[in-house]
Amino acid sequence: MSREQLIVQRARKSFQTGKTKPLEFRVHQLKNLLRFITEKRRNIADAVKKDLGKSEHGTELFETLGLEGEINLAIENLMEWAAPRPVEKNLLTISDEVYIQPEPLGLVLIIGAWNYPWAVTLQPLVGAIAAGNAAIIKPSEVSSYSAKAMEELLPLYLDKDLYPVVTGGVLETQELLKQKFDHIFYTGSSAVGRLVMEAASHHLTPVTLELGGKSPCYIDKNCDITVACRRITWGKFVNCGQTCIAPDYILCEPSIQSTVVEEIRKCIKEFYTDNPKSFEDYGRIINQRHFKRIMALMDGSTVALGGDSDESQCYIEPTVLKDVTSESKVMREEIFGPLLPIITVSGVDEAIQFINEREKPLVVYVFSHEKKLIKRVIAETSSGALLANDCLVHFTVSALPFGGVGNSGMGCYHGRHTFDQLSHLRSCLIKQLKMEGVNSMRYPPHTAKKMSWARFFLLKQVNMGRLRRTVLLAMLAVSTFLEIFIQICP
Repeated sequence: MSREQLIVQRARKSFQTGKTKPLEFRVHQLKNLLRFITEKRRNIADAVKKDLGKSEHGTELFETLGLEGEINLAIENLMEWAAPRPVEKNLLTISDEVYIQPEPLGLVLIIGAWNYPWAVTLQPLVGAIAAGNAAIIKPSEVSSYSAKAMEELLPLYLDKDLYPVVTGGVLETQELLKQKFDHIFYTGSSAVGRLVMEAASHHLTPVTLELGGKSPCYIDKNCDITVACRRITWGKFVNCGQTCIAPDYILCEPSIQSTVVEEIRKCIKEFYTDNPKSFEDYGRIINQRHFKRIMALMDGSTVALGGDSDESQCYIEPTVLKDVTSESKVMREEIFGPLLPIITVSGVDEAIQFINEREKPLVVYVFSHEKKLIKRVIAETSSGALLANDCLVHFTVSALPFGGVGNSGMGCYHGRHTFDQLSHLRSCLIKQLKMEGVNSMRYPPHTAKKMSWARFFLLKQVNMGRLRRTVLLAMLAVSTFLEIFIQICP
């Protein structure tokens, strides 16, 4: 039996003891996870620095702050999330107890990504713990320092049997995927996502796939281009462009292309100085394989600004490419690096057509003063999310489901959405052994009279909340009437 098989077997056996069912246990584990992030903040920052060249403040902003928020949200709301959820009834079930009961799925496999090795690996874990599951955590081997730190440190805080960390490369991941899980949560590329989904299908295991794609960014010529470019520059070049929701390319009219380039030039200088290579808050490409891949994407495109690189340091300067066409090499795959192509279009009509001719992206960005134009882009395109007049910040809103559609992924998470994604929402109906006369309409023989009553009882929905409010208002009206009646008739 392989190491991976033994770990899966131990985790499932531990889950089957029922120890994750009590909410008190889940809260205790979540508090331990929060304590881990607080006490090992420096270890996390050191690992991310070695993996991606990210500064300590950058790691806090983009890795651990969001995790803390997710954990606190889960702790504060777990009782409400896990409680039975009453639903509307029909007349046939009006006296019955009808509700949805969230229950743990069982054993969850979480396969993390290397670009934000802590945030995208541990955020699903928060929901898995809150929902009462066991979870096997598989950090990406590409961010090797973070994976090693997670393997060494996380078991010091969480239940070792229920939440083991499994490190390794492709072979170890393939061995894990051969095992039976109750849910697989994968973050990464669409190509690997297909392999994960194929492996999951052998056990009919449901999956959440957080993938990526080429997220377009349309700039309306009448918007505040200075502000738009400032926000786009931040969203694109943070983490060296290695962000699944970074703007992949710009769509704008030819008349503003040079202005866009110049404004981005100013912002790069403001954010990263004249020498981004030596600036603390500008990181590095994860490894030389990805460095070579990104550099090759520039072939055949005109560099409008930037373009400098150093393979020995995996450094690529923030770079803007102009006069790019749909046939350019840089448009054939998700860039996932600090290259920003500009494609010129005649206006919003052509921009929408351009977007719709391609795979559905993880996010569509649009910059415009006109709400009508923004609403039109929402109505006429499809993507995991749409963000107007800013970049990335929708990821910080826990109330919004984060996820893709089509080629950019399936399923969603964040806040309660993670809890629901990793729970079985069980339908429950509790009926008393009474009122058999009403129930007799469903028993044979099925006469026309019975069918008439069945239509009435089954098709008439009853909103219990509205019914309670109506009853309370009626009671209040009667009480008020009686009080007035007593006063005038002593």
